[in-house]
Amino acid sequence: MTTTRSNRRRFLQAATAAGVLGIAGCLGDDVDPEDDDPLGDDDDDAGDDDVDADYEIGWGTSTGGTMDVGLAVEAAVSEVSDTLAYSTIESPGYIGTTYRLADGEFEGGIVDTNTLNNARTGQGDFEEDPVDVLPWQGFLAFPYGIYVMAREDTDIETFDDLAGANVYPAEPGFSTRDTTLDVWQQDPIADIYDEMEIVDMDVGDAPGAMEEGAIDAAIAYGTPGVGNTGWVVEYDARVDVRYVEHTDALIEAIETFPGASLNEFDNAQEEFAWDQDIGTDEIVTWDLNITYAFHPECPEGAAYELTRIAAEENDVVRQSEQRFTPENAEDLLTGALEDHPFHPGAAEYYQDAGVWDDDWVVGDVDQMGEYFE
Repeated sequence: MTTTRSNRRRFLQAATAAGVLGIAGCLGDDVDPEDDDPLGDDDDDAGDDDVDADYEIGWGTSTGGTMDVGLAVEAAVSEVSDTLAYSTIESPGYIGTTYRLADGEFEGGIVDTNTLNNARTGQGDFEEDPVDVLPWQGFLAFPYGIYVMAREDTDIETFDDLAGANVYPAEPGFSTRDTTLDVWQQDPIADIYDEMEIVDMDVGDAPGAMEEGAIDAAIAYGTPGVGNTGWVVEYDARVDVRYVEHTDALIEAIETFPGASLNEFDNAQEEFAWDQDIGTDEIVTWDLNITYAFHPECPEGAAYELTRIAAEENDVVRQSEQRFTPENAEDLLTGALEDHPFHPGAAEYYQDAGVWDDDWVVGDVDQMGEYFE
């Protein structure tokens, strides 16, 4: 660990010297690396709305619903901001986006809080391949509430009954899977997890495997008020399932795990848009919070403006994508990691909005090595 920390410090000294312009050259294919004015500040370009903006930022965004949210934010920024130009850059998942952020490929990215926590603590993928730069917290984009469903024709009723069962926690490489397995390995439910038979397959194959009886129970997840994700919707249509009742031990495990947050619902049937009767409206979820994270060298003014738009113009975002759930500045802080630094620009907005907690950490590039555990 001492060697890794030393490498991080050397990297950050170079990154600080390079400054923001080092990132600006990675905004996208339309930026000419030979251009003497890569941000478009020349007066000759005054007719281009994007180039007229005070800040241009590229945002790493994975596919699926996350891309839909990213494009909706891009559309909202274009509509409501005179100072910010925002471009969406496709990126390989939350973990891949975290690595690309560390390499300075864009000013920010959509990741999840469990990935941020693992990057900071050197766990999961980051144990063997740590990052040298941590993305800093910005704001919540949407949560994925995760829970467990069992086939109706099994004897599985509570979480304890998953011991010995064939359990599908989503496709290998999915952040929902990683977060789920991290939660299940916490005390006091680790012994239940140790007895599960974990099934590995693509999510596209999972509904059929459930129909055939190869999967006894599977996670479900979606955004409350919007509905479940696509492959869960498919098995909802093809397989009779019921909610696997949570236990006090499961709740304790969720509460003690920093990479996810606990949520409870008394109207789950409606919140997650199940077509079939899942046997209850009262469920508990461990939430994977999908968040906008900033590279430390993203300009503070750009971070402030993007956070302001998320807090004050969120209705414009939802015109394109309902999955973007925050409705005010306080909502943007839902599920934030207590000890993980916030970007100074975002922190300044929260202070101005009166929702900042003085116990939270404001990122400082010169102290980057201190944020790693």
